[in-house]
Amino acid sequence: MGGLFGCISKEDCVNDLFYGTDYHSHLGTKRGGLAVKNAREIKRSIHNIERDYFRSKFESDLPKLHGNRGIGIISDHDDQPLIIRSHLGTFALVTVCKINNIEELTQKALGNKIHFAEMGSGDTNPTELVAMLICEKESFEAGIDNAQHAIKGSCSMLLLTSEGIYAARDKLGRTPIVIGSKDSAFAATSESCAFPNLDYQIEKYLGPGEIVLMTAEGYEQRKKPEDKMQVCAFLWVYYGYPASSYEGINVEMVRYRCGQALARNDTVGIDFVAGIPDSGIGHAIGYANTKNIAYMRPFVKYTPTWPRSFMPQNQNMRDLVARMKLIPVQELIKGKKILFCEDSIVRGTQLQDNVQILYDAGAAEVHMRPACPTLIYPCDFLNFSTSRSTLDLAGRSAIEEFEGPDCGSLEDFASAGSEKNNAMVEKIRKRLKLTTLEYQRLEDLVEAIGLPKEKVCTHCWDGSSYF
Repeated sequence: MGGLFGCISKEDCVNDLFYGTDYHSHLGTKRGGLAVKNAREIKRSIHNIERDYFRSKFESDLPKLHGNRGIGIISDHDDQPLIIRSHLGTFALVTVCKINNIEELTQKALGNKIHFAEMGSGDTNPTELVAMLICEKESFEAGIDNAQHAIKGSCSMLLLTSEGIYAARDKLGRTPIVIGSKDSAFAATSESCAFPNLDYQIEKYLGPGEIVLMTAEGYEQRKKPEDKMQVCAFLWVYYGYPASSYEGINVEMVRYRCGQALARNDTVGIDFVAGIPDSGIGHAIGYANTKNIAYMRPFVKYTPTWPRSFMPQNQNMRDLVARMKLIPVQELIKGKKILFCEDSIVRGTQLQDNVQILYDAGAAEVHMRPACPTLIYPCDFLNFSTSRSTLDLAGRSAIEEFEGPDCGSLEDFASAGSEKNNAMVEKIRKRLKLTTLEYQRLEDLVEAIGLPKEKVCTHCWDGSSYF
């Protein structure tokens, strides 16, 4: 997915930029980048972070970076930030985006004799494409708006300019940007958890499509937010860090409420509740507290050498890493009936291995309660599960076994409690060798988030797309 951070101050801001960007390391695994502007120039640093911490890669660069404004990025794909020289002036750009019509926009640009220089694996760099769309207009505000409306998918961005830092949220607000402040400094971030230890206070959650310009004196709205919003529900379920809030709603509190909802609808007899580390823990605590059942840790994560949650991209290696970094506590498992809360089941291959580990350690029963409904549709709006085909999703794989490759309407499968939904869940349960499997109901997930259904993107689960 990726996450961005930018700050501007009356003094040097490099330390805030470094630590603020680092607080987004849970959102991406491939590239990290910083760009800082001083009186003379914009200097940048980009590193591969697939096998290293962001801090270890960038710490030695800090003495070379000086300035009172800067932007940073943790990315799952392209090298960023990019530095662009244009009729608007020289600026640096970072994006969190998924551009579904990137080839169409690329061919249109090539037809206008525009070239692209930043190539990865032979494809157009999405951030350079965004820069090109911005530079089609006569102001940064008009250019950003042009990019937002040309892109099919989603795009949030920060621009580092001579005026200050432009922060622009995706036109439907699928990914967040939060503005914070402290004495003589302002910052913009994807994750509000970057603020407290840097002494920033939340000032504003940008609305969908909203554009603001930050300076060391404050921030000014340059484009009002759009009326319609479709913020990604998965931010609260899985992506987001527990200390972060989106739309003023804290991630960990939503996970507690998800666990509470799972517990209210459950009658299974168990010995204790556990969470699949890390994002399943909040859901499990909510479940355990509601049921007044012990919460225990039969799996512990070995973080010293397996710190990153998404790497590597190769699926076989991903499965191996998932197995290696979760260690069973056999003394807690043998002879026990255990219920696990998990954020979601995507493919199910990692979970299948974990369930087998539990049985090998002597578990009597293993029950699973995902905090969201069955994933049936691929994400069209974020870089989630981009390396997987639709049929790799556990739900779609089960559906194909019933319906064949031409599945037709999936509405009945997405409807909790329907005959087809129950059959799909049962197929997944058997494949994973679980004693029981019950998914969260979509209405309970939306209620746990606390926003109206029409303001939350639930496409992964029910295929809905309001706009």
